[in-house]
Amino acid sequence: MPTSPRGRGVRRLLWVLAPLGLALAMWQASQLARDQALEQLRQDAENELRLSAEGLVGHLSRHDYLPELLASREMVKRFLAAPDAQDAMPLNRLLDRFRATAGVSDIYLLDREGDTLAASNWHRPRTFIGQNYAFRRYYQEAISGRPGRFYGLGVQSRERGYYFSAPVWLEDTDPDATADGVMVVKVLLDTVEAGWAEQDAELLVIDGDDIIFMASRPELRMKALRPLSDASREALLATRRYADEPLAASGITFLDSREDVGQRIGFQHGPLADTEYLGLSRAMPAFGWRMQILTSLAPVTRAQWLAALLVGGLYGVVVLAGGIGWQRLRLRREREQFAERERRTLARARDELERNVQRRTRDLVETNERLSGEIEERRLAEERLRQTRDELIQAAKLAVLGQLAAGINHELNQPLAAIRAYAENASAFLERGRTEATRGNLAQIIELTDRMAEISAQLRQFSRKSGDRPTGVSVPACFDYALRLFQSRLRESGVAVERDWPEAETWVRADLVRLEQVLVNLIGNALQAMSQTPAPELRLIIEPGEERVRIRVVDNGPGIAAEHLGQIFEPFFTTKSPGNGLGLGLSISARIIDDLGGELTADRAPGGGARFTITLPPASGTDTTVEPRTKEHDTHA
Repeated sequence: MPTSPRGRGVRRLLWVLAPLGLALAMWQASQLARDQALEQLRQDAENELRLSAEGLVGHLSRHDYLPELLASREMVKRFLAAPDAQDAMPLNRLLDRFRATAGVSDIYLLDREGDTLAASNWHRPRTFIGQNYAFRRYYQEAISGRPGRFYGLGVQSRERGYYFSAPVWLEDTDPDATADGVMVVKVLLDTVEAGWAEQDAELLVIDGDDIIFMASRPELRMKALRPLSDASREALLATRRYADEPLAASGITFLDSREDVGQRIGFQHGPLADTEYLGLSRAMPAFGWRMQILTSLAPVTRAQWLAALLVGGLYGVVVLAGGIGWQRLRLRREREQFAERERRTLARARDELERNVQRRTRDLVETNERLSGEIEERRLAEERLRQTRDELIQAAKLAVLGQLAAGINHELNQPLAAIRAYAENASAFLERGRTEATRGNLAQIIELTDRMAEISAQLRQFSRKSGDRPTGVSVPACFDYALRLFQSRLRESGVAVERDWPEAETWVRADLVRLEQVLVNLIGNALQAMSQTPAPELRLIIEPGEERVRIRVVDNGPGIAAEHLGQIFEPFFTTKSPGNGLGLGLSISARIIDDLGGELTADRAPGGGARFTITLPPASGTDTTVEPRTKEHDTHA
């Protein structure tokens, strides 16, 4: 059938509009993709810039305390008071030790004229000793009595660094007086720049004179952001901040700037000349610097091309689909009939599926109810088990108290007998009118009652309940407490006690009461084991470590049989005669140490006898800072 003129005109119009629509769609898609990619790039660059700036501030600020700390040391003041009459080597070594510990580059001491008297690099060819740094701003600020800050190239080392300084006062003087010396600490910046080199972006640190002082690229360091005028160059050379560096122009060009995104930056020469960058800046007011990050715009260009190609492909698919759409019109009726049959089939399948889902849901609800009941029963059982365990631990403590009763009874009988004698004497002295003698006897009675109160306080402390949270516990104090509980048995049995631990206090992260209970149990078992030993000897050992602290209780008794080593920590296992124990002490002790994150083991001592080893984590610095205890607890903190 021939096409009408109107149809031919519509076809020609479609052939003209299709390419125009394709071009418009691709251009709009590329612009949208560009805006989105730029925004994402800006957010990523802003986050990276913030983290890098905070990292640099943190790296520099963590050393600002060091000059003032060293300036207050007596050795520094003593040397500064008479440098010609003293050997500088002890002070040089002290500064070198502080340098190594703090991780800084150099530490040196200047006198009032700016001459270097002592330095941590005294042994190096380019030592600072003998050099005068009165021209440096950090010296001028510190000698006037306030902390100094400075950044620049080292005169001797030619290394970029940040300098902290503090005045050294030999005695308290008028605030307007001049300091007697200056302590200086130099921090290198290479470590920070090494971390920047691993990033995908370029980082620059620019000072107030527009000099790129730090950069992730070595080629950009010690370059001027823009070409310097002769006057600016002469002013910088006069300060000697950058020595005689040429400070050539970096070649950075600012192509355009958008307030909502950032600056578009390029390079006229150098390794970065073939790439355009998105530039963002962040001020660092504490140092008078600003940090700039340069992120390549290549991902934005790729995103534009990808979006344009995707939209072009989609547009082509749409046009192709429109072209063949008319061919499918004649199949619509058949497709609709087929779709109707499919809808009925799907409706039946959906109804069947809903019935199956309802049935399965009922089964799952019933199963969930049964599981909830079992979980509740298990929780209650665990709670009862926890209560039973705590009661068993307390019962074991009371059992140990029963074993100690004879010794404590002996300790109390002696003061009671003495109190009775002093009371009868006081009564006789009163009848005779001897008040001074009566007062002396009453004072002795008061002293004896204090001794009895101390003995009963030990029993009260041992029988109290444990705390809920582990803290820092002194191991020597726990040992001393346990030995006081057994002092009667130790004295009567003639047991030699050897304390083998360092002079410095050793702290572990544990519960005070529980650790004391375990040590009392182990020492009590050792005394029982050595009851028939001719020369009993008890060794208490502490072995500190960075990750673990080992606490050992060693006796020279008959030891543990090899066949019993695998059973001694089992509940109700005992080698004692009937009536002398239930076999729960070691089992409870092992469980206590396990709850504290440690381990309790047993083996035969090298020289004979038994050796029990407790392994616990050491306490951190914050754990050992505990609140003062009451008088009853003052020996266990």
